[in-house]
Amino acid sequence: AQLEAGIFRKIVLARCAEEASEVAIDPMALFRRACGLYPRMFISLVSTSKSGVWLIATPEILLEGKAHDWHTIALAGTMRLEGDSLIGEGEKVTWATKDIQEQRIVTTYIAECLEQFTGDFHEEGRRTVRAANLVHLRSDFTFTLPDGQHLGDLLHALHPTPAVCGLPTRETFNFIIQNEHTPRRYYSGFMGMLDPDEGTHLYVSLRCMNIEGSHYHLYAGGGLLTDSTVSQEWLETEAKLETMRRVIRQSNVLKT
Repeated sequence: AQLEAGIFRKIVLARCAEEASEVAIDPMALFRRACGLYPRMFISLVSTSKSGVWLIATPEILLEGKAHDWHTIALAGTMRLEGDSLIGEGEKVTWATKDIQEQRIVTTYIAECLEQFTGDFHEEGRRTVRAANLVHLRSDFTFTLPDGQHLGDLLHALHPTPAVCGLPTRETFNFIIQNEHTPRRYYSGFMGMLDPDEGTHLYVSLRCMNIEGSHYHLYAGGGLLTDSTVSQEWLETEAKLETMRRVIRQSNVLKT
């Protein structure tokens, strides 16, 4: 209703799925399995007293670089590879108008954010990239920052992008907080190394799960536009959840 009324241009809604195994799997074994399955994604295993244990396999760079040279990406649109298409990198995928529009929204947002901090940035056009059995649309931004002391301000402007929240940002953010039935916790946040001088590598926390013994809480979201189909968006979240389900399933087989 908010989309149809023109209040939101886009909103990303998330869900949490529960999985369990007969016995607890060592988180390090899950981490190693994820590294083997997804060599081109950022894989991390984090455990703190506040967060609990999280395994993440994400394709999305939020911010990386050092000194004056920096890089970010606009990643949106999702399609599942099946059959013969699994052999390649998704080169033959034909994208729907909805996916192209969704990715363009993110690209425009990032460009507008960067304009606040630098006049020297370059966008490398949209291309298809593979992440596990999914493909996404990606645009790359390279830019210079005259003052590394303002990284925090840049991160505050960039995150949350329309890829994980929506537009307008504040309105969709408030709607998500008030209406999503499961708290996202660390899903759709960001993590990695932050060092302006030696090198920053921050990634959006996607394709992730919270590990509690033999129970696993998996997270995924889907971007909604006015022409979205609810059933297709649900299937998209299922395809995203499969990234971590596959890690659990194959680790169970190895343990057996």
